[in-house]
Amino acid sequence: DARANRIAGLLREMGVGPETRVALCLERGPDQAACALAVVKAGGAFVPLDPAHPRDRRAWLMADSGASLLVATRDLADGLPEAPRVLVLDEAEDRIAAASPASPEVEVPLEAAAYVVYTSGSTGTPKGVLVPHRGIGAMHGFADAMDVGPGSRLLQFYSFSFDMFVMETTVGLTRGACLVMGNPERMRPGPDLVALMRSERVTQSLISPAVLAVMPEGELPDLHTIISGGEALPPETVTRWGAGRRLLNGYGPTECTMGATVSGPVDGERRPPIGRAIPGYTTWVLDPEMRPSPVGAPGELYLGGVGVARGYLGRPGLTAERFVPDPYGGEPGARLYRSGDRVAWRGDGQLDFLGRVDEQVKIRGHRIEPREVEAVLRAHPDVHAAAVIAREDRGEKRLVGYVVAREGADPSPGALREHVAARLPNAMVPSAVVRIERIPLNTHGKLDVRALPAPDLSDSGTEHVPPRTPTEQALAALWAELLGVPRVGAEDSFFDLGGHSLLATRLVSALRLKLDVELPLRDVFDAPRLSQLADRIDVVQAESLAALGAELEGLSEDELRTLLDETAAAAAPAEQG
Repeated sequence: DARANRIAGLLREMGVGPETRVALCLERGPDQAACALAVVKAGGAFVPLDPAHPRDRRAWLMADSGASLLVATRDLADGLPEAPRVLVLDEAEDRIAAASPASPEVEVPLEAAAYVVYTSGSTGTPKGVLVPHRGIGAMHGFADAMDVGPGSRLLQFYSFSFDMFVMETTVGLTRGACLVMGNPERMRPGPDLVALMRSERVTQSLISPAVLAVMPEGELPDLHTIISGGEALPPETVTRWGAGRRLLNGYGPTECTMGATVSGPVDGERRPPIGRAIPGYTTWVLDPEMRPSPVGAPGELYLGGVGVARGYLGRPGLTAERFVPDPYGGEPGARLYRSGDRVAWRGDGQLDFLGRVDEQVKIRGHRIEPREVEAVLRAHPDVHAAAVIAREDRGEKRLVGYVVAREGADPSPGALREHVAARLPNAMVPSAVVRIERIPLNTHGKLDVRALPAPDLSDSGTEHVPPRTPTEQALAALWAELLGVPRVGAEDSFFDLGGHSLLATRLVSALRLKLDVELPLRDVFDAPRLSQLADRIDVVQAESLAALGAELEGLSEDELRTLLDETAAAAAPAEQG
């Protein structure tokens, strides 16, 4: 709080006040929270830029947001276009230390913007959601549901540019809790994250179903409450993570300050509801004529109350379309946000989530408008037309792109994926890109999804080279099982075959269980080709054997005999089984 106040004082000296937008580009760590708080304390609105996102995307967001000031470390500031003003954090430590630790006195209207978070846009470009200062107060309902207070230790899991970062930071710090922030390596879903949560005695967390589904089993005796949200919560995930603790299902779009409804504790016996409105919100299930739907009848979910955003930055037409006058509220000028989600009332007053009324999809908890990905694909000079859909050919929802090449052009699927990866976040990169002769349309002139062929995810775009060594062969078998492909070559890339960060976590766990190899998750990203990763596994195994040899050299003949007898005795029951 003191550091945030000192930085806020500097921001005030630099002209930050109500409606001033400040871009923040910082690596994961306490200064992300301190600087976000500093901008809010100064009365402005922060615009988070994730250093992990492509540089072109960060530059576009910074320009589109109209940020008049950039706060960043020197290495990250140098990678962005020049801003009117820049506060280089690591070069301003003397000024920060000399500033007052008292909270700056500034009058901030409740309707003034507090932050701008970008979500995927159906028109082909991201859209910035303007969330007012009053919206931050709406998060207390989630804090109450999670029972966060002094003594709580809340996991800060989500990336800086994801709106859930604001939820975690606000819920944790305004309630006097400890916010547990690990470095990027330890925050990847897997054994390291479980170990972090255990060692830091995390008591509460907000984690999406996709992450919970791939998290390995681990003893977490202090973790007593989880709120999961962002996508459907499968019963099997509830069964795994709900035993012995409170597992709640939450719901809330960026346009309503993230948290709008929350369920009570759920079990795995039936589809979990998304609950009831938290204090300060109203929920309406309306038919196409905006008439209330009866219990059990599907309708679109409309949200009202203190957390409703001001709208989309610089997009008055889209704002008018999605934020409509509230015909049922008594407050003059009140608006409802059209969520685009299909829901139905249950008999107990809770809401069931049924799907979408438009083309928006959720991939591993991320909202994705396929048209934004299509626009990036069409921008490639070799592409004439493109379509993007979410498929579930192998039981897991994946983004797949379909392209029609320009006459005489021959773009490879790998090159097209690289083109998208250089411009969009990882979650928006298609698992596969398929070349087709034309975009199929139905009789209404719309995309005929059923006519699109299933992708051949075993085709990575490289010449097939059979696995050569025993390690490559064993690793290829694991990849084929995890990725659901019929064959894997020595020069294939894990990510070109449809892999992603959560599947990489499962791969590391499978290596530990089936090959007895302890490999850092980072290695999967640094060595994505099968041959590269197999080489790293060989190195790890060689180092383990060398360490074992050194240990055995120090043993006497009697000690070696004893060790062999104990090993044989321990192995015998397993062999009998």
